Amino acid sequence: MTDPRMRPRRDSKPLAHVDQFIVPRATVDERFAAGKALREKLPRERHADYVPAPARADPVDILQAQNATRLPQLVPVRHARMLESAFAFLRGSAAVAAADLAGTPTTGLTVQACGDMHVSNFGVYASAERRLLFGINDFDETLPAPWEWDLKRLAASAAVVARHLGGKNAAAADAARQVTRSYRQHVRAYARMGYLEIWYKTIDEDDVLAAVSDEARRRGEKVMAKARNRTHTQVLEKMADLVDDQHHIVEQRPFIVRETHTEHGQPVIEALDDFLQSYLGSIGWDRCRLLEQYRIIDVARKVVGVGSVGTRCWVIMLLGVDDDDPLFLQVKEAQPSVLQPYRPSVRAFANEGHRVVAGQRLIQSSPDIFLGWGELRGVQFYVRQLRDMKGGTEFREGRTDLDTLPDYCRLCGWALALAHAKSGDAAKIAGYVGKSDDLDEAIATFSLAYADQTERDYEQFARAVRRGRIKVAEGRA
Repeated sequence: MTDPRMRPRRDSKPLAHVDQFIVPRATVDERFAAGKALREKLPRERHADYVPAPARADPVDILQAQNATRLPQLVPVRHARMLESAFAFLRGSAAVAAADLAGTPTTGLTVQACGDMHVSNFGVYASAERRLLFGINDFDETLPAPWEWDLKRLAASAAVVARHLGGKNAAAADAARQVTRSYRQHVRAYARMGYLEIWYKTIDEDDVLAAVSDEARRRGEKVMAKARNRTHTQVLEKMADLVDDQHHIVEQRPFIVRETHTEHGQPVIEALDDFLQSYLGSIGWDRCRLLEQYRIIDVARKVVGVGSVGTRCWVIMLLGVDDDDPLFLQVKEAQPSVLQPYRPSVRAFANEGHRVVAGQRLIQSSPDIFLGWGELRGVQFYVRQLRDMKGGTEFREGRTDLDTLPDYCRLCGWALALAHAKSGDAAKIAGYVGKSDDLDEAIATFSLAYADQTERDYEQFARAVRRGRIKVAEGRA
């Protein structure tokens, strides 16, 4: 492993400052009152409004503009994954949602937003102490932004997935309502907690299982049991073969591809060494000391996610003491947040990977110990462990999944409230959202309207596929 003491690079000096999140020195009650006063400026009922802009951009054009910065051979795979359903389309179209949400009313209260908030961007993961925690698990689009943008996209996604599972409008509205009610109730509780208490606060597996119904608990236990088995050793067994006493990552083209050279013609191992010099300066001396004990065995390019397909992503396989001591790192390209065009006054980081990492460290409880960032030939990346006891819920059509959706939506609203409490003024938000169900009903109405918009956009996307305007990969995506 490259010695981390060699040429450490710290050229990603942040341009953002914490003062954008520091709350005024006022009492909790004063901040509650200030939040409540915002209802005069923006009544909570106004959050029900969704009217497409008169000159609303073509959603396919927005997606095509994103494709211009992605690997062209993988763009058809992205399209194929988004074509599976309206919910899959929603997952891949954060840029479309950002443009729509930018036109909705807000209170002016800012948090470190996830930026791509939907029900599939939550799950369980391992803390440094190897406890399973529940929370947000995707931060590619994170940026300081209005709290309402995250909440509305999350609630709308709940409505879309309820329909995807076979539910009617009543079930869709209830799913959105459960998200908002849980968010509102938990952010009010967090508003009274001390700052350090909030910083250390987590939602662990016991919290999750205690908060849901018996059926949801049984499903949750299965998800957690599966997550515990998703160790680096399990990844080694699944992704690698032993050839001539040497482990190699198994190719599954075009999803996992072993390449000897980068797109610029540079040998992969050489490029990897250059990248690691950049990355090691971002993780702290103790992590460097741990990492330098491993040796690199293999590397491959990997297709990930739905909206991320086409961005550059590499998997590095390392071994420590022996074959029973593997480590897999994911090196993922970080592009500008989809929120950035609508937040021009936000001072960004020089490296987009640093933006992702800083946002994750701020709002995710106990983040990955190897979370860091770097750069290679002008392309910016962030690094995390691959899988490492991570698990989530898959949404398949069927009434049984629909029965437990309200429980899951409440968990998502809870986790979002905790993330916003860690970075924003929870007392002001709590004062605004209040004790009544006014906001719950308003956002449920918004969510049904935006679910309709998502389905129209999906049909427009499908027509573009049928007419040959965009290409779709054949076979399994």
